[in-house]
Amino acid sequence: MAGDAKSEKREIRERVWRLLVERGVARPPFPVQGRIPNFAGAEQAAALLVRSRVFQRAEVVFCNPDSPQRPVREAALHYGKIVVMASPRLRSGFLVLDPSRIPRSAYSEAATIRGAFKYGKQVLDSVPSVDLKVAGSVAVSPDGGRVGKGGGFSDLEFAILKELGAVSDDTPIATTVHDLQIVERVPLEKHDVPVNLVFTPTRVLEVRAPLKRPEGIYWDLLTPQQIEEIPVLKLLSKRRQRP
Repeated sequence: MAGDAKSEKREIRERVWRLLVERGVARPPFPVQGRIPNFAGAEQAAALLVRSRVFQRAEVVFCNPDSPQRPVREAALHYGKIVVMASPRLRSGFLVLDPSRIPRSAYSEAATIRGAFKYGKQVLDSVPSVDLKVAGSVAVSPDGGRVGKGGGFSDLEFAILKELGAVSDDTPIATTVHDLQIVERVPLEKHDVPVNLVFTPTRVLEVRAPLKRPEGIYWDLLTPQQIEEIPVLKLLSKRRQRP
């Protein structure tokens, strides 16, 4: 069954990536395959998110580091919010950006992954409590199902943050996508993290009956190599082994 879900999600990714290119709404970086795809209208989708009550109330926003969500990260800094980003493949832990410690003229640069390393603070387990998590998506369904680019890192980030107490089952999870990225159905496995708010350039979808979220880190799904390569997992694994 899990194999069927993985296969179906792979087909959804390929279909959406192809559709965005064919319809001329994909934007650099190219190729879009293998990425959280950038899209025409990303700024408008971000603007709808920024105007939402959940964003306005948030003091700490966790946001993925991909191109289409850069307007979200930059806006969060301009609104005086702490921004938390995951480093690529979690190899350097998390990056915490405090806008009060960054020149306002540098917010645009700080919203990039390179700029986040320059202006942010690298942390492993001292992540502030997150009020809103923004995830990048390849595809989403109206009931909150989400497909990422296939590496599983967004789901793992949530599991780690939950283990650290930085997020809970009540933490809002939003995504910004093009309307073409909304699909009828997404199969979910136990480690997959659904979203409950979807912002496109033209509309807002709020999931009325949120899907079940993972309980935390499913250690049985991780290989020793993955644990060894991701410092925060290595740290949490050692804590588990203490008497």
